[in-house]
Amino acid sequence: MAIVVKRPKLSILEKMYLPGIIKGLWITLSHAINRLRGKSKKVTMQYPEEKWDDQLPEYYRGAPALVTDEQGRERCVSCQLCEFICPPRAIKIIPGEIEKGDTWEKVEKQPATFDIDMIRCIYCGMCEEVCPEQAIYLRKDYVITGESREEMVHDKDKLYEIGGVRVGLVNKWNELK
Repeated sequence: MAIVVKRPKLSILEKMYLPGIIKGLWITLSHAINRLRGKSKKVTMQYPEEKWDDQLPEYYRGAPALVTDEQGRERCVSCQLCEFICPPRAIKIIPGEIEKGDTWEKVEKQPATFDIDMIRCIYCGMCEEVCPEQAIYLRKDYVITGESREEMVHDKDKLYEIGGVRVGLVNKWNELK
């Protein structure tokens, strides 16, 4: 059984759209006059000259990046927890081993490849929460652009470049472990 919805009958003025157009023009004109008088605040941000950087809240989650420790060593242990927890499957990790004879060969793994598809990433922050070494974090960056899909897949080198250095204890490099 179909439900029939009865539409209200429009008056002649409503059918001509003229009152709606005049009302819209009046609102626009009143905003412009108030802006010229200095009675209204600025509505439009002139991006890219003006940015939100100073207005971002403390809890803002931007794009993910990898970080190194103070000595430039990778924090990531290739545990792949971030890859498994990622809801849109934006993270791809291929683990690699540290070469024999290295002073840190007790550390079993480091990532051979670490890719994040920024088109698929939903900036949920689950990768940051699950990382045992605090190797990945969400930085306060909202400007992520590229001219192709390939440019939007950030590899390990790009992630370390934009991530920088994070100071603090890294269990991976702990002498006592």
